Amino acid sequence: MDLSELLNSSIGQSIVKSVAGQFGLDESQAASAVNTAVPVILGGLNKNAQTPEGAESLNSALESKHDGSLLDNLGGLLSGNVGDLLQDGGGILGHVFGDKVGAVENGVAQKTGISTDKIGPIISMLAPIVMAYLGKQKSQSNVSAGGLGDLLGGLLGGGGSAQSSGGGGLMDMVTGLLDKDKDGSALDDILGMFTKR
Repeated sequence: MDLSELLNSSIGQSIVKSVAGQFGLDESQAASAVNTAVPVILGGLNKNAQTPEGAESLNSALESKHDGSLLDNLGGLLSGNVGDLLQDGGGILGHVFGDKVGAVENGVAQKTGISTDKIGPIISMLAPIVMAYLGKQKSQSNVSAGGLGDLLGGLLGGGGSAQSSGGGGLMDMVTGLLDKDKDGSALDDILGMFTKR
């Protein structure tokens, strides 16, 4: 299971349509924003899950507020007032990226050609959805804090293995777009967007 399955599913399509409608974008722009922002959010979560404290913190968030139940009424949430989603997402992004949120927004804006005043709220809106999806995967896979890194790696389309062949994980979709140093891995470039001092 990886995130490209979510993005290509009916849930993914409704997210893209909602982003297009909420932010006045056409669907190809909205798809570009979603397909770029989601791996960046996951990349940040994955980075945080590499420390025991980060993994524990993420695990407790996934077991309480972000257990996946949000996905059950996603259509209703996306068609209504997304203020709560944006507020929740802002908190998640602050926790995940710290003072690098602006750099992340700028990076995604540059990649997609969409202005940062739209990209910021789009990323905030997507963060709780990504957390809910991760929470759902965690409970379905019965993963503890120690397994979150592997779960995130799997969602990112590579797991811990260097030879993720043919799966065409989500990271493969954005690698051409984001892999600045052409080493075959976009993840270092994504993380580089907010780890450079």
